[in-house]
Amino acid sequence: MPQSETQSQWEHRMALEILEITRSELYMNLRFLSLAIGGLTPTPSTAVNGVGTDGLRLLAQPERLIRLYPKNPVLLNREYLHQLLHCVFRHPFLAGDHDRGLWSLACDIAAEYTIDRLHLKCTDRIVGWVRGEVYRRLSEALPAMAAEPICRLLEQAKLDEKALATLQREFRGDDHRFWPRPGDQSPQARQAADQWQKLSQQLQTELETRQKDPGSGGEALAMQVKAANRSRRTYRDFLRKFAVLREELRADPDSFDPGYYTYGLQLYGDLPLIEPLESRESIKIEEFVIVVDTSLSCSGELVKNFLRETYGILRQSESFFRRTNIRILQCDDRVRTDVKITDLEQLSAYMDAFQLVGGGGTDFRPAFQYVDGLIRAGEFHHLKGLLYFTDGLGRFPTRRPAYDAAFLFLGDQYEDADLPPWAMKLVLDEREFAPPPSTTSTKGVDLL
Repeated sequence: MPQSETQSQWEHRMALEILEITRSELYMNLRFLSLAIGGLTPTPSTAVNGVGTDGLRLLAQPERLIRLYPKNPVLLNREYLHQLLHCVFRHPFLAGDHDRGLWSLACDIAAEYTIDRLHLKCTDRIVGWVRGEVYRRLSEALPAMAAEPICRLLEQAKLDEKALATLQREFRGDDHRFWPRPGDQSPQARQAADQWQKLSQQLQTELETRQKDPGSGGEALAMQVKAANRSRRTYRDFLRKFAVLREELRADPDSFDPGYYTYGLQLYGDLPLIEPLESRESIKIEEFVIVVDTSLSCSGELVKNFLRETYGILRQSESFFRRTNIRILQCDDRVRTDVKITDLEQLSAYMDAFQLVGGGGTDFRPAFQYVDGLIRAGEFHHLKGLLYFTDGLGRFPTRRPAYDAAFLFLGDQYEDADLPPWAMKLVLDEREFAPPPSTTSTKGVDLL
């Protein structure tokens, strides 16, 4: 005799079956998303409002799934794909300093725009006037319909409560409460961020090599994946590759039980049972080199904007140790300047007095030779890596250096730069490093 089920057990089982059917439907229609579809575990949950994700699970309310599936399976397909696109575009992990509400809205607009552009029968819906008008105005005002530029435009527009509520009603399709908070370094958040960074890069490679039919909507997906992989937040994450684990003098509140600590104070007056550790292990930047290409092919304004962004990242208290060893070189066909940075004050003074020096041809070898000389002279003890900012092509060293080396390119025209196999590459959108737009005028950003 089969064991009887409770109502909640039955709802959980039926919800899981519906999620599996929905996932299979997306598999059949979006083969190139197969790896991404497998990146979220379908999970019935009563804690979520409708549907949502934490980057590892696709959470869905069981009672709602059971009620909607017979009436509107297309809506469930669309909501499932909406969660996948959030993760593929890495929306939960790229919020940075943006207003959380506007960032959520921008992410929903970007995901819904992509779904509407795919024109899949299993997810298609009528695009009403509000939605169509928002798409039209955003397309006219932005170079890319991705979350980052949409959010910056929303911040500039300063929408009133009525307009904001209208947009949220039109585009909100899920519960974002389970997204990691900015700066969350928990094992779960880091696992999700690392997983989707890899899946997003794999999908970008596949989309770029596929033959897409004109007007199929695949170009919208490819554009957004590309934008996510070239965002400012990606650059911040990239800098972490140069971080090291080291113990520093700093109280570690997670290393002791405050219950025992306060109990000791109550029992003995001034004798806690457990003292907090006075040091903790931290992952921060200690030693690395920044080389700036100052050849004629490199714009001085782009160089300044790049250094301004780098300065903004490094000056954050969690980015590098109080005492560090960073060398900033300017180089065209030879090393022009070498500035040693050991603390925040020196970094700030360098930015205030920065001047571009150079203007010759591009040759990457002198910078590596110079850094090798610094290592031999004892200027570095544990050099983690070298970051070379350039917008042009040049001659590379024939041998791999003893440290990691990465080349940062701005602009599409250098994505095919013929780097040696030992070099890392990161391509960013130069628009992201431009100064913020003037807020004195909102012309062209009125969405409704």
